[in-house]
Amino acid sequence: MNRPPINAGGAAGGLLERFLQVYQALDRDHLHLLDEVYAEDVAFTDPLHHVEGLPALHEYFARMYANVTAVRFDFERILAGDGEAMLTWTMHLQHPRLSPAEPLALPGATHLRFDAKVRYHRDYFDAGALLYERLPLLGGVVRAIRRRV
Repeated sequence: MNRPPINAGGAAGGLLERFLQVYQALDRDHLHLLDEVYAEDVAFTDPLHHVEGLPALHEYFARMYANVTAVRFDFERILAGDGEAMLTWTMHLQHPRLSPAEPLALPGATHLRFDAKVRYHRDYFDAGALLYERLPLLGGVVRAIRRRV
């Protein structure tokens, strides 16, 4: 597991350290770990979904991890300031429908806002590379468009 230095001290550094640990251990059987780093009123957004509240976040992750064969995050850089942080990462995902033979490596970034726990989490990644390019009919169209641009 890659573990970049966290340039934040005190409670922020501890929360970010725990955040990294949670994401390394997270799977369908360990969704309770979300409670350790996310506030009850968390807002979570990625290119495909938006959920509000910790119960909705649990449901989202339960659906996401239900069919995942393997997932791992390599965190590359963390920039932390007063109550917020940016993290860059590569997600290595193996899913029977998206990447059955070998893990897909998808780079991305996360913006967090927090106090005692994370209240805002927004992920940035190429949804086309994750999903649209891997769909049987749409994938060929998306790949052709990318080649032309």
